[in-house]
Amino acid sequence: MPWSTPFADPIGLRGGRSLRTLQEAADFIMRLPEDEQQEPRWQTAIEMLINAAETGGGWLLFARIGMLRALNADRRRD
Repeated sequence: MPWSTPFADPIGLRGGRSLRTLQEAADFIMRLPEDEQQEPRWQTAIEMLINAAETGGGWLLFARIGMLRALNADRRRD
């Protein structure tokens, strides 16, 4: 499955932006500070994104869920 594969529903971010594809989600994580990227929640999201790109199928949904969980962990801290 190509990294340009879109999620069934975009992942909304603060400020009105959204992540529409596996690549956009991966790029978002790569722009985080290195220490934040190493947090388990982001490592899980990365793993799900890679599995989705390599395998496809249900992994696309798991990748979306992984991203939402990681993002929502940030919101719970605010």
